[in-house]
Amino acid sequence: MEKNIEIEFKNMLTKEEYTNLLNYYQIKENEIFKQENHYFDTEDFALKDQSSALRIRKKQAGYELTLKQPHDDGLLETNKQLSSEAGEEMIQNGRILDEQFAALLEGVGIAPDSIRYFGSLTTIRAEKETGNGLLVFDHSFYLNIEDYELEYEVSDRKEGQAFFEELLQSFQIPVRKTKNKVRRFYEQKYKSGI
Repeated sequence: MEKNIEIEFKNMLTKEEYTNLLNYYQIKENEIFKQENHYFDTEDFALKDQSSALRIRKKQAGYELTLKQPHDDGLLETNKQLSSEAGEEMIQNGRILDEQFAALLEGVGIAPDSIRYFGSLTTIRAEKETGNGLLVFDHSFYLNIEDYELEYEVSDRKEGQAFFEELLQSFQIPVRKTKNKVRRFYEQKYKSGI
């Protein structure tokens, strides 16, 4: 398992803003990749209530199990690479079958066998190193929704925020209060009853 602190800034985009940014940063077709986020929680959303999220991300490099938890300066991410077989088995069975993650869940008062699979969100993503961080261009699909988002992942909050705000201003993109993907996914699931 590896742990890291995630500091990121996000802003929802219109399709036009998204396309303009891809063009400006000269993102080529072969730099765009697909990933799937598969979300898990308890039936009563105990993780969500703790402002935490549990997912398995499937991308070209394989499967990664991630628990995101609140931290003083962003989110504490705990990640573990999974074999394709283990990742698919957890998605199909709706259970987290990893002892280390089971112990993490128990540590925050959640019984591992109470975890359920809730669904997936697919993202078409491109990334570009710039400033002192990583710009991430996301086009996501989930529960009959399609949206666009810009993220900026950094190690220094103050520098990152200044760069991100300046970037939005230079492209005349309004600052939009942006919820993370898992929250957007769950809110849509609530609304649609899917």
